[in-house]
Amino acid sequence: MGSNMARRLKECGYPIAAVYDVHAPAAAVLAAELGAAHATSLAAVTAAAELVFTVVTDDAAQLGVFAEGGDSLLAGAKGKLFVNCATVSPKIHVEIERRAHAAGAAVIEACMASSIPQARAGTLYLLCGGDRAAFERAKPILEKLSAALRYIG
Repeated sequence: MGSNMARRLKECGYPIAAVYDVHAPAAAVLAAELGAAHATSLAAVTAAAELVFTVVTDDAAQLGVFAEGGDSLLAGAKGKLFVNCATVSPKIHVEIERRAHAAGAAVIEACMASSIPQARAGTLYLLCGGDRAAFERAKPILEKLSAALRYIG
């Protein structure tokens, strides 16, 4: 999902600063395709971008990328905006928002109700939650990914 979202944003004129994946060879290939840096750490992603999208598999993975110590997207996160597109437990979204705010960052959840072809075409159905100001900040980019963007609150 994330790779096709990145391709879509690149086609819409947004520069992709960095790509990270736990499967490093996949990240390297995508980074080369998009003209982006192949980030070898989570902290490198945050350092490279003002807005960071995450697409992870489950609650544990989401907590892992937003760890409170060690390699984490939260390292140097002050002023950054995170858009979390994984469908994870509501309590995890709340915890990630707490952690991000403690680091001086903004975060929204943008749960997807679509699949890979919609990610590539920019026709995802996105249900967004979190702070309204953070949503408005991300909205121009989210509109390039979604044919049905909804702010839930």
